[in-house]
Amino acid sequence: MNFLTIGHRGVMGLEPENTLRSFIAAERAGLDVIELDLHLSKDGALVVMHDADVDRTTDGKGPIAEKTLDELRLLDAGGGERIPVFEEVLDAVGAPLQAEIKDIAAARALADVMHRRDLVSRVEVLSFHDEAIAEISRLVPGVRTALVASRYGTDVVDRATAVGAAALVLNIRRLTLEVVERARKADQRIIGWVVNTQEHLRLVRAFELDGATTDYPEIKRTGRFTA
Repeated sequence: MNFLTIGHRGVMGLEPENTLRSFIAAERAGLDVIELDLHLSKDGALVVMHDADVDRTTDGKGPIAEKTLDELRLLDAGGGERIPVFEEVLDAVGAPLQAEIKDIAAARALADVMHRRDLVSRVEVLSFHDEAIAEISRLVPGVRTALVASRYGTDVVDRATAVGAAALVLNIRRLTLEVVERARKADQRIIGWVVNTQEHLRLVRAFELDGATTDYPEIKRTGRFTA
């Protein structure tokens, strides 16, 4: 498999994260996959945002779960962009997607969309939470899943295996050869995040990872030639 470059919340180093503008820029830059994050609004809409609250990335305040979609739509998500719902992203770009879910409720909402729009081949589902991966796997047979981890040891491989995740998305600052070798023995793909510098890129290439999640599209161009 070719080395994949994955746009982190689109191209969040250049555009407002998790917005349609950011996703379209990632696709135009030629990134192989686009990563995004999903939460449920108060009225059950599957909205695209990383944090559980709107404070950091919009001009509003408070938890997403306490706001309706109409209320969320009034917020500025950066440069006049609005908070999108997942299906708007599906329509705006044609690239493969990595959708990160935070809990079982989001897994169930995502499963409904995946069935309705036949997304098994296009969308890989990511989560830090084992139970969320287990739930989406139960609801969507054949779905591709990946376990995300920031602080971890070799046990992360066993956790992924236990919930049927065929891939790991790992913080490169914690990555060790022992973890990589154990994952390879378990036949698991490994994506490194966040890869924003040539030093980071050399590291993921040295470990012979399957791909890199980045904030900047330049990694796509330089990644082909870095040993």
